[in-house]
Amino acid sequence: MRGSTAPLVVMALPQESDGVFEAAGVAVLYTGIGKVNAARALARELARRERDALAPPLVVNFGTAGSARHETHRLFACDRFVQRDMDVRGLGFDLGVTPFEDVPACIEFPPTFAGLPRAVCGSGDSFATAAGELPCDVLDMEAYALAKVCLLDGARFACVKYVTDGADHAAAGDWQRNVHRAAEEFLRLYRSL
Repeated sequence: MRGSTAPLVVMALPQESDGVFEAAGVAVLYTGIGKVNAARALARELARRERDALAPPLVVNFGTAGSARHETHRLFACDRFVQRDMDVRGLGFDLGVTPFEDVPACIEFPPTFAGLPRAVCGSGDSFATAAGELPCDVLDMEAYALAKVCLLDGARFACVKYVTDGADHAAAGDWQRNVHRAAEEFLRLYRSL
């Protein structure tokens, strides 16, 4: 494989970039919402890079999240990821555990953004309007899937989440008002890599 490549910026939606990355000439892989879309888009991109004999990049996920634990408008460096809606307790497995595989229920990566508070990110295919049963600091819909693809494909992974809402009854309106607010800060963090 050829030498190192630039970090690969991954976001679910263009609204999270608000055109800031494009204006700065930084390419963004937009995956769409949810774990399936995120995993598919990133796996395809990493496979393309492998076919082109490129080394796996540092994958950097910038995005929005809800939190019942932390106030809005804060950034968190996520380095631990859980799947908040994997529920196979009916077969005797703990909440968050995917049965019959060797991948740990909590995927961890070394911290990348040392200046930010760290958080556990719980991903699920639901827009969180209430705190879930699985302990986590912020709630999103893609990061666990991205982390798992990186783990399985040997890519490094970094993640920063901006808290847009309280994961409560007002979450939808708060997210719509706040989704674009962290774009400039995301770009600053990208440039610090």
